[in-house]
Amino acid sequence: MDLGTGLTGPAGPDAVLRLVGLVSDVDGVAPVNEQTVLAVRHGAGDYRHHWLADDGQVLGYAAVAGDGSGELCVHPEWRRRGLGRRLLATVLGEAPDLALWAHGDLPGAQALARSAELRRTRELWKMALELELEAGTGPAVRGAGAGPAGVGLRTFVVGQDEEAWVALNAAAFADHPEQGRMTVTDVQHRQAEAWFDPALLWLAHEAGRPEHLLASMWVKPEGDEAEIYALGVAPDAQGRGLGGWLTGVALDEMVRRGYARATLYVEGDNTPAIRTYRRAGFARVALDVQYSR
Repeated sequence: MDLGTGLTGPAGPDAVLRLVGLVSDVDGVAPVNEQTVLAVRHGAGDYRHHWLADDGQVLGYAAVAGDGSGELCVHPEWRRRGLGRRLLATVLGEAPDLALWAHGDLPGAQALARSAELRRTRELWKMALELELEAGTGPAVRGAGAGPAGVGLRTFVVGQDEEAWVALNAAAFADHPEQGRMTVTDVQHRQAEAWFDPALLWLAHEAGRPEHLLASMWVKPEGDEAEIYALGVAPDAQGRGLGGWLTGVALDEMVRRGYARATLYVEGDNTPAIRTYRRAGFARVALDVQYSR
């Protein structure tokens, strides 16, 4: 069995993405996150790619990102043969302080983490809200109403707003290990995805100054669900009610478009945010975990 590095040989981008798709279908959860998929597809980002192949077929894949996180997956028909441990030893040898994602925190991932004496160091919750599509069913979505005083609202303009949005996002998520690192190139890669709709990316700004951004709400549609993909408020605009207002704007538009469920991701230790989402009717439906030494 061959061990390789980089998106080369049998482990070209298409082969890796086919493996990721197969594992997703079998496990019911994607083994790698969106940023890794885009890094594979576009050959971009600060990533190291590792793979195991036999007779030209990719059986295992692992990625180490520049932020010190990692992910791996093994072909469902080749599990319990030591491939996961071999890939994990490879990436830990390269990055001893690696924080390994276990999307869905499945039993196999838990066992692999225990075998390497890794412990839980971070949780990411997926929460969901069943939307009211007809009167009298599901939790009500309150109308967003008028915005806070002195605030205007517009949608994203492709080719114009990328740099301003990246600057706003970096300020809003300065302490977030992934979100605050997004670049203009990252935004452009997402614009190229089939799900992207600029009408679902709202920009709150100072009234009369559309270039002075205060907050943004980005929604990602997928099937009958719509994810609150990124909600960011500039530090100097905190306390003006922008987050709650933009959430109402997004939920109202989800209902108008006929989506059945709203989803979002939140850090497991962000107790105030979780409390707020639960009051709004959201409940935890999935869990991603990071394991590290």
